[in-house]
Amino acid sequence: MKWVYRIVSVIAACVFLIPLVWMLVVSIKQEGMKVSGLFDWFTPPYSFAVYGQIISGTKLMQWVWNSFFVAGVVTVLTVLVAAMAAYALSKIPFRFKAIMFFFILAGLLVPGEATIIPLYQVAKDMHLLNSYQGLIVTALASPMAVIVLKGFFDGIPNDLIESVQMDGGGVWKIFAVIMLPLTRPALASMAILTFIGSWNNFLWPFLSLTNDKLFTLPMGIPTLMSQYSEDYVKPMVVNTLSSIPIIILFVIFERQIIKGISLSGIKG
Repeated sequence: MKWVYRIVSVIAACVFLIPLVWMLVVSIKQEGMKVSGLFDWFTPPYSFAVYGQIISGTKLMQWVWNSFFVAGVVTVLTVLVAAMAAYALSKIPFRFKAIMFFFILAGLLVPGEATIIPLYQVAKDMHLLNSYQGLIVTALASPMAVIVLKGFFDGIPNDLIESVQMDGGGVWKIFAVIMLPLTRPALASMAILTFIGSWNNFLWPFLSLTNDKLFTLPMGIPTLMSQYSEDYVKPMVVNTLSSIPIIILFVIFERQIIKGISLSGIKG
């Protein structure tokens, strides 16, 4: 039966790769090409001239940098804040801890679209619109990361914490020396999922940005695509340049991404 699974897996992989291969091939065709049949998409002549036009004549690379910068900062700060919150809920006794945990858990039941109007009003009052700060600060709350990390922290024996306390270690030393190193796989998984979520975020940048120099890729690409409605090559070049960074990251962190999805219970 193994060879049956392998054949099915190869066929499924080929099916999913067809759009990617088509995008790459069309992106190196000459601008203004005429297509009269299926094979015209894959036949010469080829040219990389459009790549130069897109890179030098649009803000696409600026948007790539914006996406990397925002997603990177959001990932680091979100995981750090979630880890501290999970540590407090798991190992630090304080009043109303159970109520606080259920309050965070309830955050999973509220769709992001339901909070977008009050979030916009708060960002407006704090003068965070049209800024990197507005893209970053508003994305730091992650109930999922807190709950997943708390589950890992709960599994750490209290004897380890007591041994550090006997050596004179305080709350922050316990957090840095014991909690973070022992939950590194969970931290990495949450970081990857947070990065992907921030990279793909469209709604909040769409509402909070009007300066095209601050656009992220999900916001900038539709704006750019509207200019090339009658051309095939330029949209494919834009998609290719936008996809290459995230494809490279996926190839490097494939195992961690799959592990993160299994840890969080997210499907799809």
